[in-house]
Amino acid sequence: MNRKVVLLGAVAGLALGLLASVSRPQSLPQQAPWQFAVSGDSRNCGDVVMPAIAAQVLKEHPAFFWHLGDFRKIYDFDEDMQHQSEHRAAPMTMGDYQDQAWDDFLKNQIAPFGELPVFLGIGNHETVPPKHRDEYIAQFADWLDAPVLRAQRLADNPNDHLLRTYYHWIEGDVDFIFLDNATLDQFNKKQMAWFESVLNRDASDPAVRAIVVGMHRALPENITGKHGMNESPVGTASGRRVYQDLLKAQNEAHKRVYVLASHSHYYMAGIFDSDYWREHGGVLPGWIVGTGGAQRYPLPRQADRAKAAETNVYGYLLATVQPDGEIRFDYQRLKESDEPAAVTGDYTPEFVHWCFAENAAH
Repeated sequence: MNRKVVLLGAVAGLALGLLASVSRPQSLPQQAPWQFAVSGDSRNCGDVVMPAIAAQVLKEHPAFFWHLGDFRKIYDFDEDMQHQSEHRAAPMTMGDYQDQAWDDFLKNQIAPFGELPVFLGIGNHETVPPKHRDEYIAQFADWLDAPVLRAQRLADNPNDHLLRTYYHWIEGDVDFIFLDNATLDQFNKKQMAWFESVLNRDASDPAVRAIVVGMHRALPENITGKHGMNESPVGTASGRRVYQDLLKAQNEAHKRVYVLASHSHYYMAGIFDSDYWREHGGVLPGWIVGTGGAQRYPLPRQADRAKAAETNVYGYLLATVQPDGEIRFDYQRLKESDEPAAVTGDYTPEFVHWCFAENAAH
């Protein structure tokens, strides 16, 4: 792995570690609003788009950036890697591409965030052969074992030294939980038991005012259709259970609950305002933000039921956390003019324009 990127990961981890305490690894209670940023799906043109996202995010001075998965395409070449000057001169083989793809992601998409803490989530493309979960854990161990995540894991269970693709940490009065549904056999029993134990601790902790759950595929029965956890029977059943658990956290434990996903390459707010959830417990606040550089998708048929829906955009959610745990999510759109000059110089202007104007499925 590039030594500079490893150093950046270590610095980010150190910054996170400073937030941790021995008994309860969280930052001190926030007395003023604070922010974090979220996006996902940065394959195809992520090496062009993510540095622009980083440049805009850093201007906001948030606590961290959260990537919800799908870093590189893996089953085929990412167009941005193909258009790098060295690869235009000497085109890659598929083997070369797959060997370099994750290092390229770290160098070109994560390094631009500098010392800002970055949390990474696994997406389905991180499990496309020849990639798999074990390689993912090995490649991104510096992020999965960042001091704040390690401290939280050991606070939950002093004997737990195992790195996983799912994790949580408490910052301020918010519990941030990432769930792994990258493959169709998830959520499995082990992950469900872990998740429900986290929610049980939150329910008995008055200092936790809000719960933010991030994942790659959106929970089932949302208005986007079947491009989510409805893709498999296991996903449908376990995703419904997670949703019901979150309704319980909201309605019985009186926590504010927010659910984030990517996977679909557009922006949408209010994704759980479906007939199913209206009839089975209620509508949780939910967003899809798969706009980190991937080929943009057409909006689904029921997009008119969403609070907001846009495609053919790149950008991220900027979340503002209030002292009482209420969180406002505002979508921040990128323009081609937001592209850092250094990135434009690494490519041709024509390719950068292609990413903004033509990187879309029809």
